[in-house]
Amino acid sequence: MKTKNHVEIAVGIICSQDSQIFITQRGEHSHLAGFWEFPGGKVEPNETIEQTLHRELAEEIDIHVIEARFLETINYSYGDRDITIHAYLVESWDGEPFAKEGQNSRWIDIEDLNADEFPDANRHLIEMLKNLDKAL
Repeated sequence: MKTKNHVEIAVGIICSQDSQIFITQRGEHSHLAGFWEFPGGKVEPNETIEQTLHRELAEEIDIHVIEARFLETINYSYGDRDITIHAYLVESWDGEPFAKEGQNSRWIDIEDLNADEFPDANRHLIEMLKNLDKAL
């Protein structure tokens, strides 16, 4: 019996002063291609979650995190893999985010986030963000 892959991921929810979130679109050759996502990536061996967050956001969207607040860890199982997402709210950074790898990207109002446009593992994060935005 083949065991499923387990992937550990750190994501940054980049939130502007006016409650907009920066999102990127998954590339055509990636798992769950075409869906929108919060920038981030896989935790490498001997790397902490926070180190992954800083490295991935620098590599993927060219920002340097100044302040990130841990939000939640989510475990989700797809048919071929299990993932653990460590989500951080990034409210302070250096640089202007843009998709360095050529993928589509955009700023979107929190209330306009549509869970159907994101991988299923992100649904809970989107609900949490909408509730957080209402509480502010």
